[in-house]
Amino acid sequence: MNDSLKLKRATYHLWTFTASKMISTFGAQVYAFAISFYILKMTGSASSFATNLICNILPRTLIGPFAGYIADTYSRKVIVIAAQLVSTVAIFGLLLYSLFYTLSLPAIYITTVILSIASTFSSVGFTSSITGLVDEKRIQKAMSLNQMASSMAAVASPAIGGVLYGAVSIPFFLVIYGVASLLGAIIESTMNFSLFANRNVEKSTKESMFASIKDGISYIRLQPILMAIIWTALLINFFMGALQVGYSFLLIEKLKIISSHFGFIEGAMAAGMLFISGYLAARKEFQSPLIISKRGIAGLGILMSLVTLPLLVPLPYEGMFAFYASLSLLNGALLPLINTPLQVLMMRLIDDDYKGRVFSILETMAMALMPAAMILFGFLYDVLPAPWILFGSSFLLILTVSILMRPSVIRNATTLDQKPVNEQTNRAIS
Repeated sequence: MNDSLKLKRATYHLWTFTASKMISTFGAQVYAFAISFYILKMTGSASSFATNLICNILPRTLIGPFAGYIADTYSRKVIVIAAQLVSTVAIFGLLLYSLFYTLSLPAIYITTVILSIASTFSSVGFTSSITGLVDEKRIQKAMSLNQMASSMAAVASPAIGGVLYGAVSIPFFLVIYGVASLLGAIIESTMNFSLFANRNVEKSTKESMFASIKDGISYIRLQPILMAIIWTALLINFFMGALQVGYSFLLIEKLKIISSHFGFIEGAMAAGMLFISGYLAARKEFQSPLIISKRGIAGLGILMSLVTLPLLVPLPYEGMFAFYASLSLLNGALLPLINTPLQVLMMRLIDDDYKGRVFSILETMAMALMPAAMILFGFLYDVLPAPWILFGSSFLLILTVSILMRPSVIRNATTLDQKPVNEQTNRAIS
């Protein structure tokens, strides 16, 4: 295939995987919205709801490294499509169960586990295939469109789910998710996952799974820039746990924000993400992506500390609502400015043969840190004033990024980013 046809095919991929992402994510989030309400309504138990969350998080944590090995060893297109089909079968299986029997918690938990495993394979396979689907100059556009698709689904799904819930039965939500998952698989089947790929599958198939995973860990350790990016991403997720745990508690319990206004505040974040993702999709790649991400993380730290302002300075209800809606909008706008440049840089730095293992290791570590962050900050909110926790986390977040993304690291990353991937790999191994 000549270069002109490859570029046309890459343009097709930009829109097809965006459509696939939006359809699949929308279906998944509408289902998650409905099933969460169903569990709470059926049991009235927070522990039952938490169990369903554990059934989602735990399999992703355990299966991540194996998914990375599979993605680097076999056809990523087959992996992604197979994962989507498994999700489709699981959902329609739950649908049939609900039609013949009463929908039970064990059936929901088993389905959640299957969906979690399938989602892990699909996510790792798709993420590691971005550089095979589009040309190098449009990686940022691809990542931004991917974020836009997720944001649009995040804006639409709660609103539609809220309107439909109570008006239709749970099987209707299952049909929505099942059809969306099947459509995603059909769209993905038309894509060429190896259009720009540079893989040595023959070499990877000769390694055992444990040797391959160990090789992936060694690959990460031999690249200081990659290590700095990964540790930054992990520690950001950890310190942001202070906000994830305390945000709803502060606004609803302490400041008495009513539920409809709280929903609007949450929606403002998705709107901010959508707007900035569209901006990033339309502009050229940043010449120094780490600088953009560093500034975004520092801004995120500042916003975290500002969350406590109405606790310290009394504001009228309308002022609090406007203040938190503005913070949420800014917070959503900063997330793509942090994530997209980092993801683009990682796509360019990581050799195609290692992408699956690197991204799966990163996801596994992030998932493992989430429960630790939730437990720690949940305990701290019980024993310390909220402003102390948020100010402390904000300070540590800014300190972390200042150390891990110091000027020397940014200079080295900018220099290394200009070199071909093969040369980067040879330099890391030498």
